[in-house]
Amino acid sequence: MNFIIWLIVGGVIGWVASILMGTNKQQGILLNVIVGIVGAFVGGLVLTPFFGIATINQNNFSMPGLLVSLVGAIILLALVSLLRGGGLRRR
Repeated sequence: MNFIIWLIVGGVIGWVASILMGTNKQQGILLNVIVGIVGAFVGGLVLTPFFGIATINQNNFSMPGLLVSLVGAIILLALVSLLRGGGLRRR
C-alpha cells in the first residue's frame, strides 16, 4: 500500500513542479510520476545534507519532506531544461 501512495505523491509533486516550471503541456502523467520520484531523489542528495529533512523516497510524507521533494523536482526540471538548451525561461 505504501508503494501506491509513494507513486501518487510522486505524481502530484512532479505535476506541481511541471506547472511551476512551465513544462506541464509537454509531460504526461507517467513523466510527472518519474519527475516527482527522481526529483525527490535529487532533493535527497542536494538538500537533505543541508536541512536534515528526509524526502518521500525515505517514507517522509510530512510537509517539510514534501517541500524538499518538490524543490528537488524543480531542480531536476531546471537541469533538463538547461541540458536541452532551452535555458530557464518559461515556455
